[in-house]
Amino acid sequence: QSLALAVFIVAFAFFLPDLLLWNTGIKRRQTVQLELPDTLDQMSIAVNAGLGFDAAMIRVARNGRGELANELVRTLQDIQVGQTRRAAYEDLAERTGVETLRRFVRSIIQAEAYGIALSDVLQTQADELRLERRQYAERKAMEIPVKVVFPLILFIMPAMFIVVMGPGVLGIIHAFSGLG
Repeated sequence: QSLALAVFIVAFAFFLPDLLLWNTGIKRRQTVQLELPDTLDQMSIAVNAGLGFDAAMIRVARNGRGELANELVRTLQDIQVGQTRRAAYEDLAERTGVETLRRFVRSIIQAEAYGIALSDVLQTQADELRLERRQYAERKAMEIPVKVVFPLILFIMPAMFIVVMGPGVLGIIHAFSGLG
């Protein structure tokens, strides 16, 4: 038994760092995905106010907080040290691992390649991501009743039956106990 316990503890200790790192990565991706629509809104406002895309990205990265702002700062640093914009943007998408950010990066790269106004691209992407976030919230809200059923049946329904039917059962027991 002690040998089996020791093997289990060693295996658990061996895989624990990987599990913690995997969990941290998932939380980081979720954070980036939640921050992205607001960041795009800020960038869109800055571009519509007359700033260039790079200046808008600098403004949002420096004034923002969180994982996405840190990633934007790193992307800007990559561009400043001589990496091409396309490669820096692709590295940003690769580092974060967020599909919505990857789609945004692809649309920015295409807009730069074909000369499309970046303000329109930013506005469209921000609207789309806001819609996705709303749909995600609605989907999560629809899952709540399913998750509530088990605790409701297990804990609340027995207590409610006792409260509702208890006095009646006691009255029936009292009535029939006098007959015997």
